[in-house]
Amino acid sequence: MEQTDLFICPMHTEVSQTEPGNCVMCGMRLVPKHKHSSRSESESHKHLHDGPEHSSKDQYDKVPEDWTGPVYTCPMHAQVRQTTAGSCPICGMGLELENAALADDEPNPELVDFTRRFWVGTVLTVPLLIFTMGPFVGFPGIREIFGERVTLWIELVLGTPVVLWCGWPFLVRAWHSFRTLNLNMFSLIGMGVIAAWGFSLVAVLAPDVFPDGFRDSNGHVGVYFEAAAVIVTLVLLGQVMELRAREGTGKAIKALLDLAAKTARIMREDGSEDEIPLDEVQVGDRLRVRPGDKVPVDGIVLDGRSSVDESMITGEPVPVEKVPGEQVTGATINGTGSLVIEARRVGSDTMLSQIVEMVANAQRSRAPIQKYADKVAGWFVPAVIGVAILAFVGWSIWGPAPALSYALVAAVAVLIIACPCALGLATPMSIMTATGRGAQAGVLIKNAEALERFEKIDTLIVDKTGTLTLGKPELVAVMPERGHDENEVLRLAATLEKGSEHPLAEAIVRGAETRGVITSEADDFEAITGKGVQGRVDGQIVALGNLAMIKDLGIEPGPLTDKANERRDHGETVMFVVLGNQIAGLVSVADPVKDTTPAALKALHELGFRIIMATGDNERTAKSVAAQLGIDEIRADVLPEDKARIIRDLQDAGRQVAMAGDGVNDAPALAQADVGIAMGTGADVAIESAGITLVKGNLDGIVRARRLARATMQNIRQNLFFALVYNASGVPVAAGVLFPFFGILISPMFAAFAMSASSISVVLNSLRLRGAKI
Repeated sequence: MEQTDLFICPMHTEVSQTEPGNCVMCGMRLVPKHKHSSRSESESHKHLHDGPEHSSKDQYDKVPEDWTGPVYTCPMHAQVRQTTAGSCPICGMGLELENAALADDEPNPELVDFTRRFWVGTVLTVPLLIFTMGPFVGFPGIREIFGERVTLWIELVLGTPVVLWCGWPFLVRAWHSFRTLNLNMFSLIGMGVIAAWGFSLVAVLAPDVFPDGFRDSNGHVGVYFEAAAVIVTLVLLGQVMELRAREGTGKAIKALLDLAAKTARIMREDGSEDEIPLDEVQVGDRLRVRPGDKVPVDGIVLDGRSSVDESMITGEPVPVEKVPGEQVTGATINGTGSLVIEARRVGSDTMLSQIVEMVANAQRSRAPIQKYADKVAGWFVPAVIGVAILAFVGWSIWGPAPALSYALVAAVAVLIIACPCALGLATPMSIMTATGRGAQAGVLIKNAEALERFEKIDTLIVDKTGTLTLGKPELVAVMPERGHDENEVLRLAATLEKGSEHPLAEAIVRGAETRGVITSEADDFEAITGKGVQGRVDGQIVALGNLAMIKDLGIEPGPLTDKANERRDHGETVMFVVLGNQIAGLVSVADPVKDTTPAALKALHELGFRIIMATGDNERTAKSVAAQLGIDEIRADVLPEDKARIIRDLQDAGRQVAMAGDGVNDAPALAQADVGIAMGTGADVAIESAGITLVKGNLDGIVRARRLARATMQNIRQNLFFALVYNASGVPVAAGVLFPFFGILISPMFAAFAMSASSISVVLNSLRLRGAKI
């Protein structure tokens, strides 16, 4: 990369720096000022994050320099990059797409493969367990149907495909872990499976090598094919559950990409208009946006007037009026008017493209608690192998004759009882159960990371409109001046506002209809951006707006200013109604607080949250609402792009931050936050990009999510205890430490039972989450 390259913010071009990163003003990803290929950008990104021990072309980076297709990488080892799906050569974990936007609509091939292997393994393991466990559950004659010798061969035939085909991916990953000396869960799974299967294979093919104490009256040696098969099948179950939870990774990206227009209508210099593909639009092109069309790219209005539906960007359902000089955003939908715009940001520079990239980056993450299992296995595996070796050596030297056979049995029992199949189930089982429990309570959980992080959140940022309030303003008061009555003032205001699509206008019109006030028609209607509206009603000039508009009209409000401010102190929006050149009265509109909000805020405080309200309202109104509800801190006059910056500042101060949002413009903030919470009443893309979604969009859903997160993480920690401590405590017993004192030496059969018991305890403990009170 050249030293002169600059990275700039698409939203704030004054922000530029020589290295990739995020905009200090809005948090958006900086893009190269001079275009680079995706390959060079990813290389620079990788180089920045690789430690000094990695060269610019790591030995695990198998992607050619000129490669333009999909790239697969390991979630835990970013230096692993290759052009085909597979498993990580370092840790054995399944590789994921580096860019989720390139994912196709086909099911995850690894999930399909593991599901097929799981069902085959289940079908073969069930009869295997029937033959093995039948004599212990009241069917002693089950093995006499074919005879003991034939039954042993049947077990070999049933168990071998489960080990060598169903469990093949785990054996390959185990081999990689040993080859690279990165021992992990698959290391013990592979060793335990091969040990149990290998022991049983020798027992069937060459039973004479075992001492008489391990044979029945007919000279047969017990086999443990069922232990190997159960290990493979249970671990496959855990992998399938985890892959299902990760299957929807690319859905938010697809939903975002589907929002974009496919073509644009360009206006040529000769006056002609042509339909061109979206990727052919250049900065500076003049584009026509016809009624009902999607705005193709980010730009500025040159000519025309229309209302644009920006709900997919802002989450607000009310269209926004656009006039010359105002900005429009790609993927929003034009209303009934025609617009001519100048393209300002195209391709990867558009707001939508930047949001796609930020959401994709946020989604390429895994729960730290899932990585914890492998970290523990890093010391657990060599410890178990060491104990197995010591047991083998000890029995070989000091054990009774034939010492070697006793040594082999002890070593195999150690490996089987320590096999952490429960470790593979500990997190997925809890997450799957918690996800179902949350869905019943209206809390949709996207992944384990969101739950783990949400347990530790100490700061919650919420918007006012639509989150604390209903998001549907209502007319609350009409205050006529002397010489005017209430119905007259309301009729003038409602008649004028019938031509506006602003939420406050709708509230006034709705209020007039509710009170039975009959409106007439307004002429010469004009909307004055940021101030109000004016026109003619019954031949008289009428205006409706804020204090700035009154002053523009040259009218002195006098004591009405204090009267309006008093209403604003109660969280209301006050507008002046002007008839001719005099103020006829005031109308007041407010967005009611949801009934569930006060109780929810109280519960959130009890759960340890510091609550910050970030709103675009003026500070006076914001303070009024905050005082009513007991909110800890307010950030008023906040623009959409400010939210990510606010979150980043809080994180820099050491806070763990959750963000509740409902629009696509919230996606950068949701990505910046430790946990993103989407209101179910908001935009679909915001819902799909957040870690937690509240179906009803009420704050009490966050209360339930917090309680669920705490219950789930406690459950996972209990599972890890069962999976590790329980098995680890059985290791010395399997090694034979009790034999000199009590003559107890457990066989691999009991070791397999103990191993299975830990898995059962994990499953049963996870199922307790179904009844969790949230």
